[in-house]
Amino acid sequence: MRRRGVTVILGALLTALLAVGVMAAPLPYVVLKPGPTVNTLGSSDGTEVIQVTDAKTSTSAGQLRLTTVNVQSQVELVWAISSWFSKKDAVVPRALIYPPGQTEKQVEQQNAQEWTESQDSAVTVALTKLGYPIQTYVKNVTARGAATGVLQAGDVITAIDGTKVTDPNKLTGVVRAKPAGTTFTVSYTRAGKPGSAQITTKAGDDKTPRLGVEIATKQPHPFTVKIDLDKIGGPSAGLMFTLGIMDKLEPEDLTGGKIIAGTGTIDDAGNVGPIGGIPQKLVGAKAAGAQIFLVPKDNCAEALKNAVSGLPMAEVATVDDALTALKTFTSGGTPKPCSAS
Repeated sequence: MRRRGVTVILGALLTALLAVGVMAAPLPYVVLKPGPTVNTLGSSDGTEVIQVTDAKTSTSAGQLRLTTVNVQSQVELVWAISSWFSKKDAVVPRALIYPPGQTEKQVEQQNAQEWTESQDSAVTVALTKLGYPIQTYVKNVTARGAATGVLQAGDVITAIDGTKVTDPNKLTGVVRAKPAGTTFTVSYTRAGKPGSAQITTKAGDDKTPRLGVEIATKQPHPFTVKIDLDKIGGPSAGLMFTLGIMDKLEPEDLTGGKIIAGTGTIDDAGNVGPIGGIPQKLVGAKAAGAQIFLVPKDNCAEALKNAVSGLPMAEVATVDDALTALKTFTSGGTPKPCSAS
C-alpha cells in the first residue's frame, strides 16, 4: 500500500513536470500586440520627430499619430493560450513574420531598410504637394548619342512631344513607344531658362530606341527635412510622416486640434498601400485618444471586422484622400468611411 502510494505520487509529480515542460516549450507562433503610437508633430524621447531647418514651421493644436505593432517572437503555450483569449492580441504563424530561410536579424534589417525608404518617400510626396516637384534631369550625355551637341548635363527635361515629364519612366515610355529614328521635340530648362530641341533617336546595342542621355531625378528645395525616430521598423508609417511634414511646413493646421491616428505605406506617387496588424493598431490608437483612424483602402475589410467602439475610420487610397478626410473631419463632417468592397 505504501509502495502504491509512492508510485501514485511520483506519477503525479512526473505528469506535473511534463505539463510544465509543455507549457514552457516554445511554439512556431508569434503574438502581435498593440505597440506604441507616436505623434509625428511632437517629440519622442526628448527629440523632435520631424526636424526642419532653414524654413519657418508651424505648431499644431492637435496630433498626427503613427501606430505600431509589437511582435512577441518567443511564445510559450501559456502565453499563446492567454493571447488566444485576448481581444487585442493575435497569435499568428511565425512564418508570416519571419519567413523560412530568414533569421530574426535579417528580418529586422529588412524592416530598418523599409523604414528608411518610407521616410524618403514621405519627404518626396510632402515636398511635391508643397510645390517642390521632382525633376528629371540629364546626368550625362552619351558620346556620339542622339542628344550629343543638343542637350547638356544638368538640363531639366520638362516635356517630350508635348507630354509633361513627371518622372524618368514617363520620358522612357514615350521614347520607347516609337521606333528608333523617330524625331521628338524635347523641352527643357537650362540654368533656369526654357528651351527646346529636335532629337532623332538612335537604336542602342539591344535595338531599343534611345535619346542618348543618362537621366536621374532631383527635388530642389531651400530647406532640409529629417525624421529622427528609432526602434521602429517597416514602411507602415509613410502616410503619417507625409502628413506630419506637410503640417509642419504649412501655416494651416491639418489636425484642427484633433487627435488623428492612421497607418499606411506611401510611394513616390502618393499612393497609400496596405499594411499588417490593423486590429492591434486600432486598439493602440484608441488607447492613445485618437478621434479618427485613417485606414488604407485595401485594409478596410479587415478593419471593419476589428472595429473599435468609439473610433471612426476613414478610407484612404492616396495622400489626397487623407488630406480630404482631415479637412472634412476637422470641419465637422464625416469623411468617406471604410467599405468592405
